[in-house]
Amino acid sequence: MTVVLCTLFKKTQSPPPMKKIISLMSITIATILSVFALAYYMRMDSFTFAWALNFLLMIWVSAFVEVVNSPMTSAYYNEKGWERKGKIYEFIGINYFRKLLVLIGWEKVIRKSNPIEKNTAALMNLHHQTKKSELGHLIIWYVVLCFTVFVALQFGILKSIWLLALNILLNLFPVLLQRYNRPRIERAIKLSKRR
Repeated sequence: MTVVLCTLFKKTQSPPPMKKIISLMSITIATILSVFALAYYMRMDSFTFAWALNFLLMIWVSAFVEVVNSPMTSAYYNEKGWERKGKIYEFIGINYFRKLLVLIGWEKVIRKSNPIEKNTAALMNLHHQTKKSELGHLIIWYVVLCFTVFVALQFGILKSIWLLALNILLNLFPVLLQRYNRPRIERAIKLSKRR
């Protein structure tokens, strides 16, 4: 996990201030304690545990990513050749997922906090937000995947279905959506800079 975070965040020249380190350690400890409490008080093979785990991790990971406040310049975030300009994501069904987000009202919620404007600065901010969102969902995806494997081994594969299904819906598809949207935003930034 540390290797993944270091590559995604790319180390800066100067060490982070002590306040930042303490904040990140506090968030990590609070996350671990709250997840253990959740696992202790809820059945790990239930829908409610899977739902609560995902949203609990979203809260803590969002705080973690905000405190890190990295420029996220890693090559990981660049479009890869195998992504075929988003065709692979369209084949997987990313457009259906986008329609689902609009249908449930998530798009409206996000646009209220991050309205889309047609200037370069706003587009660059949106581009950075896609990286932060992708990183957050990627971290959560790995954590929930570990719980899924544990529950599958401990209680049987069928008992891990809720964890797996919600992990795909709440984390994997959002990661794919950010990877699908980012090249389009990059093209819009280039067009905006020409004007």
